[in-house]
Amino acid sequence: VQLQAYGGGLVQAGGSLRLSCAASGFTLNRPAIGWFRQAPGKEREAVACLSTNNDITYHPDFLKGRFTISRGKTKNTIDLQMNNLTPEDTAVYYCATDLAQASSYALCHSRPSDWGQGTQVTVSS
Repeated sequence: VQLQAYGGGLVQAGGSLRLSCAASGFTLNRPAIGWFRQAPGKEREAVACLSTNNDITYHPDFLKGRFTISRGKTKNTIDLQMNNLTPEDTAVYYCATDLAQASSYALCHSRPSDWGQGTQVTVSS
């Protein structure tokens, strides 16, 4: 199982960024794939998850609809569209999955077993 997140960078507050997660070593037959982030000095937290068998998504309320997870245009990719970014969104963003988590909600409320390398997102004020 290999997951690679890319697309991070530096963006001004109020801007947008789109991340992609490329999965290799297995097809998108894991029950769910999600995006998580970890800011300096903070716990890792879920920001969006997608159930791969029915495309049901879960987004935490605290994001207030600013982030959207979806299937990417490229096969075996999952994207995260981030809008109206704030400095508080600065973090390393990871994609993750877990064979034992059967839904997007379950994955986002778990500590996934399989993680990819993260991509840094920095939002300047």
